[in-house]
Amino acid sequence: MWFWTFFQGILLFANAFAILNEDRFLARRGWTLAEMSRERRSTLKGQVIGLIHACQFLRLPLILLNIITIIVKLFSG
Repeated sequence: MWFWTFFQGILLFANAFAILNEDRFLARRGWTLAEMSRERRSTLKGQVIGLIHACQFLRLPLILLNIITIIVKLFSG
């Protein structure tokens, strides 16, 4: 039971990262992958930027996971 709730929470965070627009939101704050040098990618900020870009890159699997989650929630209640 807790695994399903944990999975839904992770899915919500991935959705939030996937919808962040690089031009409108991230570039203003200097959070683009192009601005990070090779040495700075190992910092916490660099790791978060990498996670955001990975979520944006994997939008299609994220959409499929959302559809599966919705279908399971519809049938299980």
